[in-house]
Amino acid sequence: MNAAFTVLQTGPLTTVQDTGRTGYGALGIGPSGACDSAAHRLANRLVGNDEGVAVLETTFGGLHILAHRRITVALTGAPCRGVPCNAAVTLAAGQEFRLGMTISGVRSYLAVRGGLDVAPVLGSRSTDLLGGLGPATVAPGDCFTVGEPSRPQPGVDFAPVPALETGTVRIGLLPGPRIEWFTAQALRSLVSRPYTVTVQSNRTALRLDGPALDRAREGELPSEGLTRGAIQVPPSGLPILFLADHPVTGGYPVIGYVGEQDVDRCAQIQPGQSIRFHPSTVDLSTDSARAVPAFPR
Repeated sequence: MNAAFTVLQTGPLTTVQDTGRTGYGALGIGPSGACDSAAHRLANRLVGNDEGVAVLETTFGGLHILAHRRITVALTGAPCRGVPCNAAVTLAAGQEFRLGMTISGVRSYLAVRGGLDVAPVLGSRSTDLLGGLGPATVAPGDCFTVGEPSRPQPGVDFAPVPALETGTVRIGLLPGPRIEWFTAQALRSLVSRPYTVTVQSNRTALRLDGPALDRAREGELPSEGLTRGAIQVPPSGLPILFLADHPVTGGYPVIGYVGEQDVDRCAQIQPGQSIRFHPSTVDLSTDSARAVPAFPR
């Protein structure tokens, strides 16, 4: 199949992402996938794809492509200067599509009708930067083919989506399995003081700066399983909030978890913005509820 488009520029980082690879945690392989899963799914819906097919995830914009034939694309997530966001756009052969820098947020998703046709690795086309699996990071000159559309083009070509948050972002927090490893003052600080997202953040995790979280007990912790949204606290006392490319295990205590929807929001928080965590309500009637200490309210 002939290439549908060529990448001319990538911006700071562009990768191929889908819903990720699941079921390989026992082998030390994380799920990866789109950092903002809701934006990824929306991009695909706008062009009539199944929600889980592969798209391009860009960081801070800058992606520039050249269409070789008529294609339909949609950009979601972080809005970029110079192109429409949350809308389907048809490009003619020879037409260019250039993303400026992001207006707000961090990650944008470019879906192409038919989905990116790249070779899957362990059932996923996602680039896992931590594990080194999947397609290589996108580079200028890369050509992409697309698959055959599986659904009709939607009759609606624009999705009204709330603007991404700027300034301080409030994020709900659930107790983690090692909350008792921390002092009462640490728990109060985590849910009452702001934490700033640092420039060391990436697809693996948001690294936060703010009040250090002191432990109530000493000693080492055997490695335990980690999931997206886990907040781990290393010896520095500064929390790390894991995103899509998180490791599958970790040896530092997990003080809390961020829910799935809020993790998508965290993936769009820029370095320099602040997070304020607040205790989330746990429904103790559910089978998944655990008898763990609660964060102070």
